[in-house]
Parts: sequence; C-alpha cells; structure tokens
Amino acid sequence: MAEPKNRLVQIGDRVSDSFSRLFAHAAMQIAVIIFCVAWFWLGFHADGLTAALSILAITLTQMVLNGQYDREVEARRRDVAMHAKLDELIHATKRARDELAGIEEELDEKEIRELREEAKELVEAAAVRTNDIADGEKAKRAIEQVGDGR
Repeated sequence: MAEPKNRLVQIGDRVSDSFSRLFAHAAMQIAVIIFCVAWFWLGFHADGLTAALSILAITLTQMVLNGQYDREVEARRRDVAMHAKLDELIHATKRARDELAGIEEELDEKEIRELREEAKELVEAAAVRTNDIADGEKAKRAIEQVGDGR
C-alpha cells in the first residue's frame, strides 16, 4: 500500500486542486483577459504583466500535472485491484482457462486481441450448441466493448 502523504503535501494537493478548478472556470478565464486589458489601459509596463502571467502559467501547469498524477495513481490502483478480482474469478471458475489470469502483464496487445477473438468464437459456438443465438450475440458485443475500452 502507498505511504500516506505528509501534512505539507496534503495541503499542497488541496491548494493545487482548488486553484486548478478555479482557473479552469470560464469566468476566471474572462477575468484574466479583463485584467490584462485593464493593465494596459491603466498604463502599467508590459514587463510586469508578462512576468506575472508567466509565473501564473508555470504554477497552474504544475498544479494541473499534480492533479493528473494523483488521478493516474488512483486509476492504476483501481486497475490492479480489478485485475486481481478477475484473476480470482478465472481461477474459481472450473470451465475458465487459468492461463488467461495475468495476461495483461505477460502478453502484448496483438496476442490479447487474438485471445479476444478466440473468446468471441467460443461464445458463438456455445450459442449455436445451446441454440441461444440472442444470448451469444449479447456476449460477443460485451466482449467487443471490453476490448475496445468502452
């Protein structure tokens, strides 16, 4: 399990999340444009505005990347848990092929696609054997959707 974040990192995460949400809002984008126009209208030097906007851009970019990293870590954790559950179901089902457990780590994408096609053929054969074509079609669509990431 991942180490808990220290207090300073937790505060930084909350500040990053709040500011990135705030600056992603359309009203804030309009406010920044109005601020820039007002800056020039009041006759301030462009150097100060350029520096401020550069710092703001770098800071906001880092905040967005920080949030994205946290989401990717969470997604990875969920993926690992899902694969563990699926592997357990494969091992527990008598008719399932145990060699499919863990293929996401062992096989390349082409080999996984071939296995998916093989699974669709097995479903089709089972549907013909049991004379239940409608369920076979549903199962094939489900396999295709999972393979396409939907």
